[in-house]
This record gives sequence, structure tokens and C-alpha cells, in this order.
Amino acid sequence: MSVATEYHLPEGTIGLEGPVVRPAPGTLPLRGDLAHIALAGRYLAAHYVVPQPREIGPEGAALHLIPRDDSEVVVRLDAGTAVEALDYAGDWCWATRGPEGPSGYLRTALLAP
Repeated sequence: MSVATEYHLPEGTIGLEGPVVRPAPGTLPLRGDLAHIALAGRYLAAHYVVPQPREIGPEGAALHLIPRDDSEVVVRLDAGTAVEALDYAGDWCWATRGPEGPSGYLRTALLAP
């Protein structure tokens, strides 16, 4: 397991002032329904997630834009690379290297136990 990074929960009302340019897919850990807690106040999402520290297993892993093996690969991660898991759905995990990305989907089986 990777070293835990502490993220502080925002205090008070979270809001945005003026328009915000949406980042390109695969960059910041931001989806319409979820965002990394460190992005609260910078980007609007329905829910903010405090990430779970994980590590890439011995086979390494590819972060995909969508949870499909044949989708575009954002980045390939070596064994032992620290990642932050944000969401699990079926055999896939939406993860990021940190609040500034990159982010994408990887097979949960490729995470270290």
C-alpha cells in the first residue's frame, strides 16, 4: 500500500464564481458525478471523494479513458506506482496519480493486494 496523503475537507460553503473551463478527459480526477476532494472549490461535481491510497501490482497497469480494454490509454503505470482510488465499479477502478492527474480507469485486479 502506498503512503497515505492527507487531504483536508473544505470548510463552509463550496461554490464557484464565474465560468470554469472543463479539463480534458484523462487529466484532472474530475467526472460529472465525482471529483477528487482536492478539487472542491475549483470544479463543481455532484460528489467529492477522499481517495484511497493504493499501489499498482507486479504486472503494471494502463489507465484508460473509459472502463474498456480497447479504449484509449492515458498513461502506463509501472509496478509499485502509488495511485489514489476514487471509485470502483465491477472489475474497474477509477484512479489518479494525485489531484493534478492523470486520471483514468484500470482493472482492479492490477492493483496490489
